[in-house]
Amino acid sequence: MIRKLLYIICMGLLFPVSALSQINTDRVMTIGKNALYFEDYVLSIQYFNQVINAKPYLAEPYFFRGLAKMNLEDFQGAEADCTEALVRNPYVVNAYQVRGISRIRQENYKGAIEDYLKALKLEPENISLWHNLALCRMREEDYQTARANLDTLISISPRYIDAYLMRTEVSLKQKDTLQAMADADKAIEMDRYNPDTWSSRGMLFLQRSNYKDAESDLTEAIRLSLRNAGAYINRALARYHQNNLRGAMSDYDLALEVDRNNFIGHYNRGLLRAQVGDDNRAIEDFNFVLEVDPENMMATFNRGLLLDKTGDYAGAAKDYSAVLKEYPDFLLGYQYRAQVRRKMGDVKGASEDEFKVLKAQLEAQNGKTNPKKDQASDKTRKQSDKNMNNFRKIVVADNDDDDQKYKTEYRGRVQDKNVTILPQPMFVLSYYEREEEVKRQINFAKCIDEVNSRHVLPQRLLITNSEASLSEDQVKKHFRSIDDFSAKIEADPANPLNYYARAMDFYLVQDFDNAIKDLDETLKRDSTFVPAYFSRAVIYYKQLEFRKRDKTYELNPGDAQAQNQVRTFDYNRIREDLDEVIRLAPDFVFAYYNRANILSVMKDYRAALADYNKAIELDPKFAEAYYNRGLTNIYLGNNRQGIQDLSKAGELGLFSAYNIIKRFTAPNE
Repeated sequence: MIRKLLYIICMGLLFPVSALSQINTDRVMTIGKNALYFEDYVLSIQYFNQVINAKPYLAEPYFFRGLAKMNLEDFQGAEADCTEALVRNPYVVNAYQVRGISRIRQENYKGAIEDYLKALKLEPENISLWHNLALCRMREEDYQTARANLDTLISISPRYIDAYLMRTEVSLKQKDTLQAMADADKAIEMDRYNPDTWSSRGMLFLQRSNYKDAESDLTEAIRLSLRNAGAYINRALARYHQNNLRGAMSDYDLALEVDRNNFIGHYNRGLLRAQVGDDNRAIEDFNFVLEVDPENMMATFNRGLLLDKTGDYAGAAKDYSAVLKEYPDFLLGYQYRAQVRRKMGDVKGASEDEFKVLKAQLEAQNGKTNPKKDQASDKTRKQSDKNMNNFRKIVVADNDDDDQKYKTEYRGRVQDKNVTILPQPMFVLSYYEREEEVKRQINFAKCIDEVNSRHVLPQRLLITNSEASLSEDQVKKHFRSIDDFSAKIEADPANPLNYYARAMDFYLVQDFDNAIKDLDETLKRDSTFVPAYFSRAVIYYKQLEFRKRDKTYELNPGDAQAQNQVRTFDYNRIREDLDEVIRLAPDFVFAYYNRANILSVMKDYRAALADYNKAIELDPKFAEAYYNRGLTNIYLGNNRQGIQDLSKAGELGLFSAYNIIKRFTAPNE
């Protein structure tokens, strides 16, 4: 149903073409709209930014940028841009429409209703406005007004099938099953070749526990639309309720052929495989679920049961323990862990678990506790259900998910690309940078430009946080360069630039220790050379990060306090170098950014925010600083400010921000 919120934003109806005075602005706007049409949302934003910078008084680029953001699910940013468009031109219906959709996706239904009512004053017979207005009424549970809106919509457009399907849902909410079925039948009568009509009636049959007819209607929907993963998932549910486990598993297989990342498909297929004894392949399904959602305790417990059955007792015990850590009152978990501990010879651990269960049972008998039980006899559970006693139940979705589409790494619905929630990395000085299709901006700093203008280094220094890997030829080149600068240092040991140039070579071939030694020598000879402090801080950081991830590197195993002291010392050493950079070059924006990153690692989030603020003050288009400040605000619980910063980062070209926005604005499960 949520896909219908994006109903028909027709490109030809969006905006009257503005009479732009400069031909280059016209051309940039056209290119941006072309990119938008072909779902190059990230790229289109860059073009609309250019038009806004050139002519900020125009409504059109704000609107189209808002439309691009909406497609990236940056709904807060889309709402803000549409508001700017309406300030400049309050008579653009589609700006109200897009802002309304953005408000809906932020669950601001009242605000969306206001937008649709304003737009309907301008276009009283606009079908999409009535459609979304009715949906908002339904979300507000104002079913009487929703029905009235749908009746109006049907009077305006008697052949508009979605209105009948929506009225079916309203009738169900009002317990009018006869009217619901009448509307579902009417929709099929009007268009027997529309898979949505069959799916809708199939879901109606499912809700009424008429599983045979549900399967029949969903089969017809599948026949009309073979690439609809949701229809296979729903037919599997109908078959499961008829005890056709093989048929249900076949549907999950087909759903996963269409959408191999379908969470519910893998989870439910894992349950069914376990029921028919296909344990190893069931484990594969639960492994997938846990890769996507490592905190899913239902999947963890089911995998533990399967590992137990297949003889991996250590793996089973680990999974049971993870569940019990999260749900310490889950008695069945203790029972199974006790059994597997006995199989492993851990008699003491098994006895402790058994005593825990016995104690709980005695307390229940004496009326001291009321143990949680599965309250429902239903064979399914909602995806948001966290009751561990329902671990064997088939999952049904809380909401329909939009289809995922990709074309390249940054095209299409980039917010659906899974990204790890990590800060943007440190900036470094290098000779190489990865090429990007969407280039945000050229990184510039006066102190680095002065070094480059002297032509004292073999290559131009670049400021980047997107380093390129060296080719074999480049590696050989830098090893030769090390030899060349070693000879120059021998001939002229007082020249700090020779040491710095060789330090860069060592750094690029990953010889960090020698790079630091040369940077130390550089600073002995010139204590004001900013690039040396900056590079040394980065290399210290990389060394520390490597050591933290290297399992063979152990300081004092078991001595957490000693490890923390060493870690603090190392980070302070990085910070001291960055402090010196800022003292010598107070306008060097990347030093503030890097120091903020270090402060975040040290969990000094307030100080980190101060440095990100300074970086943004010096460079208001610093996308990485907005991104990291957004994450920092979210860590501190300031979600609204954090999402605003992430929206700005996405607007400036860091499209992975839209994935984070989606995660933090998704309905709570």
